[in-house]
Amino acid sequence: MKKIGLLLIAIAFSASTLIAQQDPQFTQFMYDRLSINPGFAGSQEAICATAIGRQQWTGFTGQPNTYLLNVSAPIKSIKSGVGMTMFYDEIGPQNTFNLRLHYAYHIKISGATKLGLGVSLGLISSALNPDWVAYDYNGDGMNTGIGTGLGDPSIPQNSQTASTFDASFGAYLYNPKYYVGISAGHLNEGDLSEMNIQVARHYYFQAGYHFALTPQWQLTPNVLVKSDLASTQLDVNATVMYDNKLWLGATYRLEDAIAPMVGYQYEFPSGNSALRMGYSYDFTTSELNNYSSGSHELMLSYCLKIAKPLPKRVYKNPRFL
Repeated sequence: MKKIGLLLIAIAFSASTLIAQQDPQFTQFMYDRLSINPGFAGSQEAICATAIGRQQWTGFTGQPNTYLLNVSAPIKSIKSGVGMTMFYDEIGPQNTFNLRLHYAYHIKISGATKLGLGVSLGLISSALNPDWVAYDYNGDGMNTGIGTGLGDPSIPQNSQTASTFDASFGAYLYNPKYYVGISAGHLNEGDLSEMNIQVARHYYFQAGYHFALTPQWQLTPNVLVKSDLASTQLDVNATVMYDNKLWLGATYRLEDAIAPMVGYQYEFPSGNSALRMGYSYDFTTSELNNYSSGSHELMLSYCLKIAKPLPKRVYKNPRFL
């Protein structure tokens, strides 16, 4: 039954002449706000780098594996922020690389509340391995042979690569207690025509609120809604942090999975930098749980605060006037 993974891929390819390319998903989405919303760039007032690796649907042949790197930094002199996102996603014979550069301008609304308006420009590149095979099953689930493409002319029969331009926009409202963001990705709906793939436009809503339960305990609920107007996915998360160091939480993905998580944050003695590590495990709740033993995800983040320059001092001595 492990070969069913490649069968599902073949079905996806043969579904139509143009197939919508979907964005990868992460269970620890609250630590990946930049790739979702370019308005987030520079909002942390620190130079931050975040890496996430996800192994999805363990037990499938050709299972999805996704790797992400986000880097962002503020430019306070012009009330702006910049960032970069790199994705690498592989599923069966197909792999996709996505590079985006982000820019955001931050507007002070009131007090500590600011609004980041951001854009991102980038490139999507996808390739199909020439050695892939599809297993053809009859109605009884028996393998009837091996072929490439199951006879569908829309499925490439050998190695294929394609690239397209990519653009996104986002608005991100935030202060130390909460954040709310809306964004639209793949605005130009790029066409990977050599592979019969159409990149679908995606819409996102994200929000979170920090509740200080006690001086040592903090509760943060988070929500992420994503849609390509053909399907919509809802992720809900709650995380409890102790002493700004250790956190426990769980994410529920509607009709798909429930995922407990654990993490640790270490602040270096200088007080100017912090290292954050997190792990989550998805228990599949859909019918895929008959074939998959779940999904693993690892997150690593490092932030370096930008020190404020010392104020200029003028010293006068009347002896030298």
